[in-house]
Amino acid sequence: MRLQEMYKKDVLPKLKEEFGYTNDLAAPRLVRVTVNVGVGRISKEKAKVENVEETLRAITGQKPVVTLARKSIASFKVREGMAAGVMVTLRGRRMYDFIEKLIHISLPRVRDFRGLSMKSFDKQGNYTIGFKENQAFPELRADDIESIHGLEVCIATSARTAPEGARLLQLLGFPLKKDTI
Repeated sequence: MRLQEMYKKDVLPKLKEEFGYTNDLAAPRLVRVTVNVGVGRISKEKAKVENVEETLRAITGQKPVVTLARKSIASFKVREGMAAGVMVTLRGRRMYDFIEKLIHISLPRVRDFRGLSMKSFDKQGNYTIGFKENQAFPELRADDIESIHGLEVCIATSARTAPEGARLLQLLGFPLKKDTI
């Protein structure tokens, strides 16, 4: 079943019942997914930054944006205007497709995966997942990867509290551990 359809048919009624929402729009829902890679030390090497861009384009199916440093910080050897990271923001259907792929394909491919920690929720119910290697995504074949880098996936929800966001993701099928929030 498609994730968006599952949200409307199964998840929304359960959330309304558990938290006492009277309106569908008051219940928590997914707002956006941001996939981010900090380029840090490799920012001076344009070819490596372009490689990171191509990796994100393959993973998300959308053109990434290079974020630039706003300030110069001498101790970090960063100048204003240098590439600081590469990011993609997904919404709508692409977001749901990406999350479905993340739950069913990418997370099970992570080495030594035992579930997602409940401690990665912020106070508003948003969730962040960090990947040490980009090899977990099926679009990237091990033979074609020029450099292995980490990435961060931030899932923004309309939840007001961490327990609401946790319950939303749990009902959507995220493999969350039973830690305390």
